Amino acid sequence: MKKKLLATLLATAFAVTTLVGCGGSNAAAPAAESSDNKTAETTEAADVTADAAATTGKQTDGKNVPVLTTEPMEITLWDISTEDPNKSIAEAAVARFEADYPNIKVNHIHQQNDTYKQQLVVAMSSGQCPDIYVHWGGGPMAEYYKSGFANDITDMYAKYDHPEYVEAAVAQSSYDGKMLAIPFSGLTGCDIFYNKTIFANLGLEIPQTIDELEEVCETLKSNGYIPFTLANASKWTGSMYYMYLVARHSGNAEFDAAYTQENGGSFTSPAFIYAGEKIQDWVRKGYFPDGVNSLSADDNQDRALLYDGSAAMMLHGQWQVGGIKADNEEWYNENIGVFRFPEDSEAKAAGVPQNVEIGTAIGMGMTFNCFKEDGSVDQDKLDACFVLATQYFNDDTYNAAQVAAGTVPSIKGFNENIDDPNNKYCIDVFFNASNVQLWYDQYLPASVTEVHKNCMTELFGLEKTPEEIGEEQDAAMQKALAE
Repeated sequence: MKKKLLATLLATAFAVTTLVGCGGSNAAAPAAESSDNKTAETTEAADVTADAAATTGKQTDGKNVPVLTTEPMEITLWDISTEDPNKSIAEAAVARFEADYPNIKVNHIHQQNDTYKQQLVVAMSSGQCPDIYVHWGGGPMAEYYKSGFANDITDMYAKYDHPEYVEAAVAQSSYDGKMLAIPFSGLTGCDIFYNKTIFANLGLEIPQTIDELEEVCETLKSNGYIPFTLANASKWTGSMYYMYLVARHSGNAEFDAAYTQENGGSFTSPAFIYAGEKIQDWVRKGYFPDGVNSLSADDNQDRALLYDGSAAMMLHGQWQVGGIKADNEEWYNENIGVFRFPEDSEAKAAGVPQNVEIGTAIGMGMTFNCFKEDGSVDQDKLDACFVLATQYFNDDTYNAAQVAAGTVPSIKGFNENIDDPNNKYCIDVFFNASNVQLWYDQYLPASVTEVHKNCMTELFGLEKTPEEIGEEQDAAMQKALAE
């Protein structure tokens, strides 16, 4: 079973990357027994605690955390924080940990977002899976666990101190009743950022319906503006439009049915066809930049069109608050506003809920791959990874920096202290949602994710019809369900 699951992951990776790897993996094992052996209930354990305190100064601060080894250790951590402010915030968390535990070296490696999933799977296949790696939860997280590359931290999570995460974040960090990840990035909604100055100059109001949104787009076009900036070389960026149009037309019902492929569920159902047809209509009308499939979000080519005044709107994740601010806070404050994706008035009249939002309750999660060569848990390393993730990537210093950068941690109470008006708006929309649909490219099984993303290229490139991409996604989903 393990080889079959890893083969499924690899099939996805090699379909989209030229990186080379060879077979090999680690066996997952519950952490409960080894974790219990780390308690300070005996004299011997108490002596270890005192020794560690003398070395690190961190074991007597009143927190209930694992006692870490005083022997030399190296930890490899992969994330996708390739640009500031997130890059600096993450590196500062690691630096604080290393200062408190000088015997532990963290090899902190930043990976590009667009190829990250594939690089991670290739690393797993070659026996080079990092000790800590970030991910977005959903189907891939479950596959990492079933393939033997994720520690079950349920017992550690129950035993040791950690922040009080919102319930949705705990749910998105779990699979089959097991806690598999530590949330560390934050609540992330998806909304439309717009240039307030352009809207004011043209006398435009915030659109409340999709019909009104199209009227806004026509006015922008007639005045020489690109309505939406979009860099769809990344593929998941175009998926945001697809997801929202499906959600506005059917709530969660049709996606949930397509995911199970039961009771007539299909990616060719009316909501998916509606979404695909609407996107292709907008492409033909020039609502997106020319060459949209060649523009890169990783290189911020979408934001560049906002900055130079070429485009007026951008549908994107809430992390753009921090990113745009970091580029030019003065320009951001003067020009950028935000509004939620407009409603489908006909669907609303038919009773379809219009407050389903797209996003994530964890932003990202940290999962641990701490195993010895014989497949048993490397408890010393797992303890160190747990402390790094829960006490440094989630401490007051880290969280204050996150909030300042425009990210709201997935920790209870943080939504009450938001100063930035755009960030506050996104979070208010998030908390008032009837449901938060996790990004398709994170929720779907890994093999289906790649098909879905390729379909977004075909959709925005007018290469295939909505029916044809629906059939592609159905075939991929049926294959994944059968494996």
